Amino acid sequence: MVLVLLLSHLNILGSSTVIAGSYVLAFYCGYYCLMDLLKLLCFLTSVSLGIAAEHADLEVYWKSKLPNTPMPKAVRDIIQNGKPPGVGALSASPQAIPFRYGRYMIRYGKNPTEGQLLNHQNVTVFFLKMDLHGGSIMNLHFVNLLENTAAFLPRQVADSIPFSSKSVPEILNKFSVNPNSVQAEAIKETIADCEEPGIEGEDKRCATSLESMVDFTTSKLGKNVGAISTEAQKPDPKILKYVIVDVSKLNNDDKAIVACHKQNYVYAVFYCHTLQHTDAYRVNLVGADDGAKVKAVVVCHQDTSAWNPKHVAFQLLKVKPGNVPICHFLPEDHFVSWALKH
Repeated sequence: MVLVLLLSHLNILGSSTVIAGSYVLAFYCGYYCLMDLLKLLCFLTSVSLGIAAEHADLEVYWKSKLPNTPMPKAVRDIIQNGKPPGVGALSASPQAIPFRYGRYMIRYGKNPTEGQLLNHQNVTVFFLKMDLHGGSIMNLHFVNLLENTAAFLPRQVADSIPFSSKSVPEILNKFSVNPNSVQAEAIKETIADCEEPGIEGEDKRCATSLESMVDFTTSKLGKNVGAISTEAQKPDPKILKYVIVDVSKLNNDDKAIVACHKQNYVYAVFYCHTLQHTDAYRVNLVGADDGAKVKAVVVCHQDTSAWNPKHVAFQLLKVKPGNVPICHFLPEDHFVSWALKH
């Protein structure tokens, strides 16, 4: 503003002075833009260095809180191979990850978005528990979602960054995200989902750090827990036929589980929630054509009475809320925890 007033006064002195003043204005504008860019680069560099230094600390924290629990691949891969925080860690669009069930898989109060039924009629997204047994054949595709995912931020860094709808402009500015881009929409959507109240019987937290995720899990299950994620021998984006080899139940009867789902964000954020009347299973699969093996995680919901009656699962399976148990596979960047027997 000062520079604008200065130029208006210089106009009185003649055109040559105005031209000189214009160069001054251009210099200052360029200078401040450069300073903003340098601030962003310094922030991202310091965060990246912090992430590198924190890898061992994150593993130590996990072991201190969960001494008997091997780290699931979904978490281990992010610690070891996660991308530096920023717009490059975001999916450009929901279609970029075909096996990501996204919002309507884990937010049971949501209406299905347009096109979800059409997009998934040829792949087994949800299925009835009666079909969870050896010999069942299902159309599935397991995509490597962990090769291009955001790293965890150290807790002290994550806690210093706002994470709310009212702070979206600040978040976009901090990570240099175009407010009109699809990446900005992904950020807004993730935050909005995190702020939405859980359905009846659900306790949820969007964990913005590994430490927060571990703390939520231990607060619900204690320290003696199991934790696993889906592992595909040969991830493939194509829809393929898989045969169920065997099924083993993980959690004890009537005991809650904690499921954590990786979100589309500029750094690692997990949507974690406790699920009552829900069972978790380890399901071994083999490709019907190529023999590729998958160690999959399946979650079965015994009581769906609190779900949105228009939820896509009911439309795909042609059942009603609370009527029959509904199951689904977990993608590779999600994991489930359960309390072990003492």
